Amino acid sequence: MALTVSTPLLQPLAPIAELVVFGDSLSDVGNVFQATGGLHPPSPYFQGRYSNGRVWVEYLSDRLELSSTDMTNFAYGGATAADTPNALVPSLHSQVQSFLSSYSQVSTQINTQALYVIWIGANDYLQGSARTDAPANVVIESIDTLVRAGATRILVANLPNLGQLPATQNSTQADTLNSLSKAYNRRLQRSLNQLNQSLSQENQHTAKLKLAVLDVNALYRHAITNPAKYGLTNVTQACLTESQRCDQPEQFLFWDGIHPTTAAHQVLGEAAFAAIQDAGMTRSQLAQLP
Repeated sequence: MALTVSTPLLQPLAPIAELVVFGDSLSDVGNVFQATGGLHPPSPYFQGRYSNGRVWVEYLSDRLELSSTDMTNFAYGGATAADTPNALVPSLHSQVQSFLSSYSQVSTQINTQALYVIWIGANDYLQGSARTDAPANVVIESIDTLVRAGATRILVANLPNLGQLPATQNSTQADTLNSLSKAYNRRLQRSLNQLNQSLSQENQHTAKLKLAVLDVNALYRHAITNPAKYGLTNVTQACLTESQRCDQPEQFLFWDGIHPTTAAHQVLGEAAFAAIQDAGMTRSQLAQLP
């Protein structure tokens, strides 16, 4: 699903030159691991990822033909969208402010050729928040902040049904978590439409802005009902439990009770690439411009 906010192009867009990532454990490539001196997440988690291998933003980076030095990642495992008392794990607002502060030291404008990625909100609800609006509002505020700082390409992901994770599906909170996930996604889409309208009225921020939505919720639902299409055989249980690790993690949707396997992350990365293609952001799209 792509929401494109742009005027007709008179010149081809420059290729995406950098990936800037904000989020939680689903996008963390080692920030918590580094902050804890390599203690968390422990083996058999893969090199500081909350999975058994690389995560979706790394697969997306490959599809964009970027090197590891072309990705700046602010995502932290355990991060929430709304501010929390935990100063050790930066919220989305803190991540964005850290990025802007670091960039202001070397330039007056952020990289307009970068793709800015935001996927967050699950921890707000998994940690007990019942505020349906606050997490989505922070995401929208962060997008607005990035756009006003010069961002022209943004990818934002919604939430899967959080009551259908292995860690939650049999809990008394499963139905509540599903309801909160759906409310968050509705609020996010509605707010993105409102932001689109608001920026369009201002003109100067929309001349080159392209915004894509990665519909994670639909992708998870499709994988759970059609696992064979994705090469999966188990879409309800965790590969890694306290007692054992499965023999074929590549056939599992979930690595642990919450996080996807690297096989599932690869599917997410491909879906993200398709979403930004639909929004006309990628090199392959550039070749088709008249």
